[in-house]
Amino acid sequence: MNGTFIRLWPQTASHYASQVDTLVATFTGIMLLFVLPAVVCLIVFTFRYRQGNAVERQQRSQDNHLLEITWIVLPFLASMVLFALSARLFFEAHTPPADALEIQVTGKQWMWKFQHPEGQRELNVLHVPAGRPVLLNMISEDAIHSFYLPALRLKQDVLPGRYTQLWFQADKVGSYQAFCAEFCGTDHSTMLATLEVQTPTEHVRWLASAGSESSMAAQGSVLFRQLGCSGCHSPSAAVRAPRLEGLYGRPVPLADGNITIADDGYLRDSILLPQKQVAAGYAPIMPTFSNLIDEEGVQRLIAYIKSLANTDPTDD
Repeated sequence: MNGTFIRLWPQTASHYASQVDTLVATFTGIMLLFVLPAVVCLIVFTFRYRQGNAVERQQRSQDNHLLEITWIVLPFLASMVLFALSARLFFEAHTPPADALEIQVTGKQWMWKFQHPEGQRELNVLHVPAGRPVLLNMISEDAIHSFYLPALRLKQDVLPGRYTQLWFQADKVGSYQAFCAEFCGTDHSTMLATLEVQTPTEHVRWLASAGSESSMAAQGSVLFRQLGCSGCHSPSAAVRAPRLEGLYGRPVPLADGNITIADDGYLRDSILLPQKQVAAGYAPIMPTFSNLIDEEGVQRLIAYIKSLANTDPTDD
């Protein structure tokens, strides 16, 4: 066969993937339990009652309440089993651990760009440690993409102008293919990436060899000063603007009377669409930086602001 191997089922690289396979097998088994008897009866009755056979064809009305109740209760219980299994997996997939390693992902026709918190950047390859939760914070620079990891049984749409998240914990060391699962243009089929799952020791060595002069937060701090943001968001600034120390993660009253949380989405909008959600008590004078920085630059600024989350603001 020239060494060609056809894989009929995707690789399994995590405990979650095994649970998804178990759910699929359970669903298939339950469906077969109800479908096969009907198919068998269909085949038997087709031959038994075909034209010319001498069989009793008179219809007789029979009441069997036990059979009817059983036929109602058993499918109901089976559907509840499927619901419980799928609901547990759904909540698990949408509840990342607090200590997850956060990596920034930017989708762009037709490539995947990754930024590690230590500052390392990758193109179409993502190195992660085995046995550690990883949270991907994703956004697109152009069309709608979808980050799909068959070996982990996970897929998440990547949208322009909005952050989406996907978390996983890969348990098996190896290389796994990632795809764009949403048609995004001419070269959609070439928008591939490789997930490299390493042992913790190998990952530490890779981080050192990949090298970065500074972390994402430090890079954001430099960009913060280069863009002149410190001219307004510092204690000595002549312009009164919201302080950034201790801002991330806390409620922010808005000028329209609503209250929002200072999460990644709010910070991104404040940088690129400053008039969308104006903080209460402040004049709407923040300029937009949409023509000055790309999504990766925004992610660095957000990383810097997040690094100030546990810093108490200095009283004016």
